Amino acid sequence: MVAWQKKLQLWCSRCDRLKRESTDTVIERLKFVQKFAVDVTLDPDTADPYLILSDDGKQVSYGDIRRNIQENPKRFNQGLCVLAQQGFSSGRFYYEVQVKGKTWWDLGVARESINRKKAIWLTPEDGFWTVVLRNENQYKAGEHPPVSLSLRVNPEKVGVFVDYEEGLVSFYDVESRSHIYSFTGQTFTDKLYPYFSPGRNDEGKNSNPLIITPVSTLMD
Repeated sequence: MVAWQKKLQLWCSRCDRLKRESTDTVIERLKFVQKFAVDVTLDPDTADPYLILSDDGKQVSYGDIRRNIQENPKRFNQGLCVLAQQGFSSGRFYYEVQVKGKTWWDLGVARESINRKKAIWLTPEDGFWTVVLRNENQYKAGEHPPVSLSLRVNPEKVGVFVDYEEGLVSFYDVESRSHIYSFTGQTFTDKLYPYFSPGRNDEGKNSNPLIITPVSTLMD
């Protein structure tokens, strides 16, 4: 068997393992990825004009009025999204986001070279690796086409883990200690930035902010 075939076989095996992880396995995996926790803060220079960021850069919510703020090449003009200040071009990193009480959100990572001035398509081909919530309980992974996800419970806190060299982006429900979805076998060349979209207010039902929370390491 040639080298590329062995590598493909390993990736397929890893993908299969991720799909059938037991609760105990996920807990051990979460303990492992939490070791790579990073301090993430939101970058106001990238925030869509309708978004409101907290002073500490840890929360983002939708505002009903478009803010009159200075245009710059980093800023999104569509998509109601914002990136973190911190970008990563190697290694592993992990962060957690509170999504409790929301009916609409996007979370994941985006490559630095994405087009920020046009409509956003949440696919790896367009530089996004995301999981999204729509209509209170419709979860999807941003593949092409999107992959519908059946979750046992609605996550209240989502953990995002990236292994740059392995081409892996994984999402976890921290509270229920379950695996949500993984993008595997990806090839990263750009710097990757944590990506957030709180969605519109949905007549007040989706007014809660997305909150970047400290990582609380799971105990035995």
